[in-house]
Amino acid sequence: MVEINRNLLGDFSFMSFVAFYMGVILMPFLCVIFCLNLVSILKKIKSNEKTTVNTVWMTISFTVIMWSIAILASYEGA
Repeated sequence: MVEINRNLLGDFSFMSFVAFYMGVILMPFLCVIFCLNLVSILKKIKSNEKTTVNTVWMTISFTVIMWSIAILASYEGA
């Protein structure tokens, strides 16, 4: 039997709750970090400087953004 009145957070697993929190609260900050690092990398490439630190931060922010979008998209209750 399907329960019609469900609590939104009642069906979330811990990982889904973390992804929901990251998607709603942290996503704007992660996107700003991603964009600033992208611009910084492009400037450093133009002037032949090392881009290792910016590449690492850009990769981490992109991975977390994609992970939270994938978890939120896979949630059946939304």
